[in-house]
Parts: sequence; C-alpha cells; structure tokens
Amino acid sequence: MLNDAGGPWGGGQGGNNNGSGGNGGGDGGPPRNPWSTPPGGRPRGPRPGGPTALDELLRRGRAGFGRGGMPDFGGRPIWLYAVLALAGAWVLFTSLHRIGPQERGVILRLGSYAGTMGPGVNISFPAPIDRVVKQDIEAIRTVDIGSPSAESENLMLTGDQNIVDLAYSVRWNISDPALFLFQLAEPEETIREVGESAMRAVIGTVNLNDAIGSGRTAIETQVAQRMQEILNDYRAGVRIQGVAIRQADPPQAVNESFKRVSASQQQAIRYLNDARAYAQQVTARAQGEAASFDKVYAEYRLAPDVTRRRMYYETMEQVLSKVDKTIVEAPGVVPYLPLPEAARRARPVEEPAQ
Repeated sequence: MLNDAGGPWGGGQGGNNNGSGGNGGGDGGPPRNPWSTPPGGRPRGPRPGGPTALDELLRRGRAGFGRGGMPDFGGRPIWLYAVLALAGAWVLFTSLHRIGPQERGVILRLGSYAGTMGPGVNISFPAPIDRVVKQDIEAIRTVDIGSPSAESENLMLTGDQNIVDLAYSVRWNISDPALFLFQLAEPEETIREVGESAMRAVIGTVNLNDAIGSGRTAIETQVAQRMQEILNDYRAGVRIQGVAIRQADPPQAVNESFKRVSASQQQAIRYLNDARAYAQQVTARAQGEAASFDKVYAEYRLAPDVTRRRMYYETMEQVLSKVDKTIVEAPGVVPYLPLPEAARRARPVEEPAQ
C-alpha cells in the first residue's frame, strides 16, 4: 500500500509514473477510503452504505432495554410490573381491615351503607368502591352543660316558681354505629340540646329544695331516661350512660341570702335532732329505772323485811359517801379528834405563780 499509494490514504501527487495526481490505483480518481476493501484482501469494515461499528454497538445496547430506556423482562417493560405491583398493594391495603375489640366498621359502598364489620380482620372491596369508617362504641364521651363558674349562669325555673342555676354533664357512648354515622349531622350538639330540654322538663316538676338538696339523684335518673327516649325517637344510635349534676345553686344575686337561710334551716334541723336524741336518752333512762323498780318490788313481795333493810343500807351508803362523817359509839364517849379536818388544814397552801 505504501508502494502504491505512498501512504495509508492513497497516493499523492507524483506517486505514479505518469505524473498525475493519482489515487494509487492509477485511475486518476479521488483518494481511496482507508476502510474499504483493499485490493485482494477481506473487508475491514462494514459494507458500503451500511451501519458503522459504532451504530451496531448502540443498537445492541438498546436491544437490552425496552421502550423509554427501561429493561425488558420476558419481552415486557419493567414499568408494567411496577404498575401491577402498585395496583396489588393498593388492593391489599384497602381491602383488608383490622377492627379492634371495642370498634365496629361501617362499610360505605359508593357512599351508601353496605354493612357493619365486627372485631377481627375483615375483607371488603378495594377503594374507592368500599370505604370503611371505624367507630369506637365502648368509649364513654362527656358533654358538659352549664358552667360552675360565676361568669355564666344556666338558669331554670322550678315547679314552685323559683330559679336555680344548674351545671351538669351527660355521659354517653355509641350503640349503633350505622345510625350514629348517618342520622346525626352534629352528634355532640344534638345530645347537648336534648340534655338541656330534658333537664328543664324535669326541673319544672320539682321544687327548689329538691333541686338543690336530696332530690338530685332522682332528677338525674329522670333526665337520663327522658334523654334516652328522645334519642331513640331520633334513631340516633346513642346510649345515655348517666347524668351528673355538678352544681345546683340559686342565682348569684340572691345566693348569699339563700345560703344564710339554708344555714338557719340546717341549724334548726340540728337542734331538733339534738332534742330528739335527749328525749330518747331520758326515756331510755326512765324505762330502765322502772324496770329496776319492778324487780325490787318483786323481791320486796317475797321478803319485805330483808328487802326493806337492804334498801335502807344502800340509800345510806349513797348519802353518806358524799359527806364527812364521825361515828361515836355510846356509852363511854371519848373526846372527838377530827383527824381528817386537821390533816386538811395542815396541808400547805400552794403559792400562786409569779
């Protein structure tokens, strides 16, 4: 090739015998392509007009990937498997539901009620076909009505035309999750209004003393029963657990005067109780003395002299035990020496403290 062309790119000017700018072949054409087939040898490159080696390398690299530059698995792109995996996870996590022992699950199928799930692992259609709303049916909720502070008053009229300031709380829980979810738009506000209505209805049938005194327990029971009846008529799915009165006082304007009146009434009741207790003690003592006299009389009837003498001795013992006494036996009276009186006078008098 060097002899013919004078270099790898073909012959230069003056490289042939006829002095023309040949191509090493003597045909007077352009320089020969170094990658074409040499004279008498095998091809060293692609066919004329075909892809080059670099194009072939890129083609083979793309063959290992699918469309969009993603690898193929069995002739399918990996993004298809990713979509299938995400769809399976979505179905799994939205179809299986774990309901606790204190919970119930309300199934909403396309927005409509389709059933209630019990405790345990339950299966439903995947979202967005089914949606499960869990409700805790054992949790005790509390609604406070009125305030025990002096800033606000919850005044109610009693049956004897008096006014009382009440503050109380209502305890409730869910009995039917489906009814509770669909029937009440604002459950707590509804229970509050029903509780206030029931309390006013019951307070209107009692007097002031019962409302602020010993009648609280009966009032709480009646209010709870009335509330349950109203909520059952509403189909609210709510169970009233109890009502507790936290405060029952007269209005603030007359509260101090009412407290003084109440204190006087309590004092009068205490005096009456003390009088009754004293009367019972005196009566019991009299009954005991009467029973003792009956026993003595029975013994006196059996032995009058002995009983009379014993009664005399007992009486003298009681009388003489409380006084100083001197016993003189006759005849032969000796001079009396008052030893107890002398000892008492000889006792030193204690000086007062400085």
